[in-house]
Amino acid sequence: MALKKTGSLFRFMLRRDRLRMPLWLIGITFFTLAVPVAFVDLYASQQERDGMAETMANPAMTAMVGPADLDNYTIGVMSAHQMLLLTAVVVGLMSILLVTRHTRADEEDGRLEMIRALPVGRLSNLNATLLVLCATHVVLALITGFGLYALGIDSMGLEGSLLYGTTLGATGIFFAGVTALFAQLFENSRATIGFSIAVLLVAYLVRAVGDVGNETISWFSPLNWVTRTEVYANNHWEPLVLMLGVAVVLGVLANYLNAIRDLEAGFFPARPGRKNASAFLQSPMGLALKLQRTGMIAWAVGLFVMGLSYGSVLGDLEAFFEGNEMMEQMLVAEEGYTLTEQFIPTLMIAMGLLATVPPGMAMLKLYGEEKKNRVEHLLGRAVSRARLMGSYLLIAIANGFVMLSLTGIGLWAAGDAVMEEGLDFGMIYGAALIYYPAVLVIIGLAVLFIGVLPKLGSIIWLYVLYSFIALYFGGLFDFPEWVGQLSPYGYIPELPVDDMAWMPVSMLVIVAIILMIIGFVGYRRRDIEG
Repeated sequence: MALKKTGSLFRFMLRRDRLRMPLWLIGITFFTLAVPVAFVDLYASQQERDGMAETMANPAMTAMVGPADLDNYTIGVMSAHQMLLLTAVVVGLMSILLVTRHTRADEEDGRLEMIRALPVGRLSNLNATLLVLCATHVVLALITGFGLYALGIDSMGLEGSLLYGTTLGATGIFFAGVTALFAQLFENSRATIGFSIAVLLVAYLVRAVGDVGNETISWFSPLNWVTRTEVYANNHWEPLVLMLGVAVVLGVLANYLNAIRDLEAGFFPARPGRKNASAFLQSPMGLALKLQRTGMIAWAVGLFVMGLSYGSVLGDLEAFFEGNEMMEQMLVAEEGYTLTEQFIPTLMIAMGLLATVPPGMAMLKLYGEEKKNRVEHLLGRAVSRARLMGSYLLIAIANGFVMLSLTGIGLWAAGDAVMEEGLDFGMIYGAALIYYPAVLVIIGLAVLFIGVLPKLGSIIWLYVLYSFIALYFGGLFDFPEWVGQLSPYGYIPELPVDDMAWMPVSMLVIVAIILMIIGFVGYRRRDIEG
């Protein structure tokens, strides 16, 4: 009886996500298949692939994408080395968002209470969600596995291709189990998503630190199990057995906790607030900060630790570069800068784009509150729309500044400690903060969508993803310059190697202000959803 109507809920969830899930699958599959095809043209000879292997054989790149068989750097090994881990992170994020949507978010909004009023088993919703995610990841595994094999590339055999796809599917199932567990522990979807993403980030950081320093440490990270499959090299299936076994345990534990808790309750209940709110909390900005405090702190800690982890490997880079003629030829482009300093922009691109996520989320939170009919209660009082949106905007602007600052400070603190000659704080901090105008443009786009086309606000995440692909992989795939310049990040100078370019940076700030003004005007004029 506890699983009654699970099949009906399974079909209902598939119908609800009939657009969302295919878009995720198409996007992941497209980039998975596009990379090896591009590598065939870019690295046609084994000599060229060996040259790329030399550029990847340094601690910073190992921290980013994990280890690989660099002595046998075929197209298959290269594709798995440079894409599998990053794609697995995206798949994990997909699982976190989808599981939260069908569990704690539905429970928080009262939809699950309506479903439970029908002849539906107590555990049906949770298990239908897990079945939907398992089915989705099985489809993903089959599409990517057979798709990679169908490319007909010599070094990408059937077993390796199926292992590649299965690794992605197993990662998604693992993080579905993690999120299902957190959905039982916490009372709201914000905490569920926040702690689940925190696990994802910590897993990435633990793997990065372990891969560079102590391999024993990295085995505590599920993302290390992804790289230990050694796809297209030795094709180890054993790490996936471990991953799926842990996922089953997490699923069973989530079912047990769901069976013994009350609806809309969590095992870590929210702390009761004070009887009388402070004057700050009675303002729109104070309330917005209160709602976002946990997520902001989690992101701040995560980004600072990421900066520390990347900074900790900078001490080994100089010794590596000095013994590698190819790397010296590639990186010695500017006199007066060390090889390590010339490698810093590569790190800053990834960290700058990641630091864009929390301010974007902080701004889009306004529309999230509107969809839950919470905004009208504020606007029914002596609070104007401009003041309400302005409060969220100021939080997002400050959020972006803090997040970028923490990445730079973390990178400098660890790098200065491990390098004999130290690192200049101003140089590192400036290289991080230079991305702030581009972050402001993303915030401005969020304001614009909220004010004019609120239902399309999620498009900004596709734009951020595009920016990451265009800039992070632009040099790898030899994209033309205009591809990167379709993103605001494409106009940011790569400090400290490039000279400061005040004109494009100033134009980005002006564009951001214009977008914000249009968004404010639209928000004042449009109807509030209710």
